[in-house]
Amino acid sequence: MLMLAQATALRPPASSLLANDVRDTAGDEAAWASRIEALAVLPRGFRCGTASLNFRPRELPDSEASMNLGVIALDAPTDLVAGVYTKNRLCGAPVTVGREILGREKPQIQAIVANNKVSNVRPGPGLGVSCAHTVAAAAKKALDLEGDVIPASTGVIGWALPVDEMVAAASTLTLQEGSSAKVAEAMMTTDRYAKAARSELPNGGSLVGLVKGAGMIEPNMATMLAFLTTDASVSNPFLQDTLAQAVNRSFNRITIDGDMSTNDSVLMMANGASGLSIEKEPESVRIEFAKAVDAVCACLARKCVCDGEKVTKFVQVRVAGAPDDLAAEKVARAVANSLLVKSSWYGSDPNWGRVVDAAGYAKVGLDIDKLDMQYDEVPALIKGEPVQENKGKWKEIVSGKQFVIGLDLNLGSGACEIWSNDLSEEYVDFNKSE
Repeated sequence: MLMLAQATALRPPASSLLANDVRDTAGDEAAWASRIEALAVLPRGFRCGTASLNFRPRELPDSEASMNLGVIALDAPTDLVAGVYTKNRLCGAPVTVGREILGREKPQIQAIVANNKVSNVRPGPGLGVSCAHTVAAAAKKALDLEGDVIPASTGVIGWALPVDEMVAAASTLTLQEGSSAKVAEAMMTTDRYAKAARSELPNGGSLVGLVKGAGMIEPNMATMLAFLTTDASVSNPFLQDTLAQAVNRSFNRITIDGDMSTNDSVLMMANGASGLSIEKEPESVRIEFAKAVDAVCACLARKCVCDGEKVTKFVQVRVAGAPDDLAAEKVARAVANSLLVKSSWYGSDPNWGRVVDAAGYAKVGLDIDKLDMQYDEVPALIKGEPVQENKGKWKEIVSGKQFVIGLDLNLGSGACEIWSNDLSEEYVDFNKSE
């Protein structure tokens, strides 16, 4: 039994969850790869594997494309699995299949198999679901698993999965202990680098998360796959509630381009291999475990925004003093998704007028005569009046790679923070075609 005095061991270690733990694209790729290799070491009782394949898309038969498969598997089936999926009414077949598996009374799940390149969304009536089941079954057979395999896909919408080639590739899969960094790399699409985070738990246990996502990013969640694993024992209801709340405070608080995806999936698996049973511990330990899940998800979410398609800046939009939290969120999202605002950030222009305009059309009762605004901690507006003598400081702040836009509406106690980025012409060029 974990003693109460040991509860502090659940805190997310600063070494693995630094707020600035994001790779500079001009930075040392080898050093980043080494760091991800260490962060992605799986908890006890988990193993992973990858495979790759080439195929000719049915939709572009004269072209050749490549695809990766990544698997994270438990040593034995478990029902300690939670999931949060996209709310887009047009969802990918893997989302449909995953929801069905998780919705069973006592699911026995042993692995996740993910592919990149093709999202498996509407390739034909009923075809997508059938293909997802076929690939999952192939992975299950190749790895000699007893439990179910949850499929996950990311990539081009409208293409059909190259099932025959995927089944052949799945037959070559093998599992090994250690780092899941190769899985993080395998599920990348337009990501520039692999992303992982971890938190250490008592009894030598750990909580490890992987994520991919760089475009079509706005809640609920993103064109994003995130997989969390822990060797703690966490009952299904508590696990689902903890994950859902963590997602709401992290992946549902990011935006890159304002587009909700078809395939967003966040899955978390637990196996109890460390001997730590969260529900049997004091309330303080359960709280700290939830905080660890929050911290891992927040770290992964921030990495997604910083790795957004052709972005150059990470911007925190903080709104306070709104009538309520929902109103604060409306304002924050209006500012964070404004194309004019995002373009000015790219141009290092501290254009407070565009920010205030976006806050106004959120329609929450904004009163300009009460509005305070800051760039980082430097006042831009006080009760609606520009602090012009600070203009040079504003320019210096928004010229950096990371800054905060603060708005205090002075209308109530509602607050919200959204993580966003700038919008460059390279984003448009990058997204002209698939």
